[in-house]
Amino acid sequence: MDQAFPETADIETSSDDYATRFAGAVGAWMLEVQERIVLDFLRDAPGATVLDVGGGHGQLARPLCRAGFRVTVLGSAASCRKRIADIADGGACAFRVGNVIDLPFGEGSFDRVIAFRMLTHCTRWPELVRELCRTARSAVIVDYPTSQSVNRLAPFLFKAKKGLEGNTRTWRLFRHEEVCGAFRDRGFVLRRRRAQFLLPMVLHRVFKSRRLSAGLEALCRRAGLTARWGSPVVAEFVPEGR
Repeated sequence: MDQAFPETADIETSSDDYATRFAGAVGAWMLEVQERIVLDFLRDAPGATVLDVGGGHGQLARPLCRAGFRVTVLGSAASCRKRIADIADGGACAFRVGNVIDLPFGEGSFDRVIAFRMLTHCTRWPELVRELCRTARSAVIVDYPTSQSVNRLAPFLFKAKKGLEGNTRTWRLFRHEEVCGAFRDRGFVLRRRRAQFLLPMVLHRVFKSRRLSAGLEALCRRAGLTARWGSPVVAEFVPEGR
């Protein structure tokens, strides 16, 4: 039976229903963009231990395992193991059930700690940040959508997004300063930040063309628009003074 923890955003993001948002060629391309950024951020830590908090969706656990990282996925319920059962059963990664705002690991238990699809859906997100920082020895990597982007139009696009995806939840947009502030409170500072897309992801799903989406985003990136106005972002935080 699923645990009744206070924050369980990853139960939905680890579901088969949620995975349909990334089905098809466009969905695969969006995940590839995310994967490339994370692997680049981890390039200086080959073979590191990685805690993937809320990573039952497998979006990063799979590529990280293929790249030789020693991955542990933390899920809020046993059901969060379903989509990564093959790599967990095969010993490529470990899976643990636990409370995302009270992680069942000691201080500095992992070289790197990551959390994707979590901050935006976690009501008590500063507590999540606290736990990510507490269990990380060297760095924390997260993603979040920012209001300092084209996503400021999100409230106007929500109805269209809901109609297209059918299973869309409400989500929180962040200002970069408030995320950096939460990490700073835990002794971590921003090392680097990279935006994934300029155009809202729902528009890429409407286009239904990997070639068109990739081409448009390449143009935006080369023009410097993505770095300035893109979302969601992938951000890496490290202990202050390192």
